[in-house]
Amino acid sequence: MYEEIKEEGYQAAKELCEKAALKKGQILVIGCSTSEVCGSRIGSNSNYDVAEALFAGIYQAAEEAGVFLAAQCCEHLNRAIIAEQDAVPFAEYVNVIPQPKAGGSFATAAYQKFKHPVAIEEIKADAGIDIGDIFIGMHLKKVAVPTRLEHNHIGEAHVTAARTRPKFIGGERAHYNTELL
Repeated sequence: MYEEIKEEGYQAAKELCEKAALKKGQILVIGCSTSEVCGSRIGSNSNYDVAEALFAGIYQAAEEAGVFLAAQCCEHLNRAIIAEQDAVPFAEYVNVIPQPKAGGSFATAAYQKFKHPVAIEEIKADAGIDIGDIFIGMHLKKVAVPTRLEHNHIGEAHVTAARTRPKFIGGERAHYNTELL
């Protein structure tokens, strides 16, 4: 079961990194309910072993793409973010360590597996995956663009994804840099 979940996470993250054309150093945020992955209701059946397997697969895909991974905590920690310090060197850190029932199992796995984990209140990520209908939109840059994934389930959890693009400003007379899209 854990190998299958690891592979499903890897495939979803790899697919989004490719479809979003993420560049080295950009940030991929993950919101994850291990309860939903296991077929239970959000927040009712947190599973650290599932989180560890899922984190391993997603982290592998992020490393291959050269992007930073960030994990959204649950509402018990106000949806704080766990990230590598190198991804957010100028952010203001908050002092909390997530736990499976206070922050969520996926954020806990991220905190334990990152080399130099930090907690921050918010981030503006370049793309994101929502595993189990967690709602990661508050942590994406403007403008978020839904990105359909072939790998749209992990375990029993529904998976959605988004990439971001810069806002268009200036109206009809403006010219746009299509390399940023």
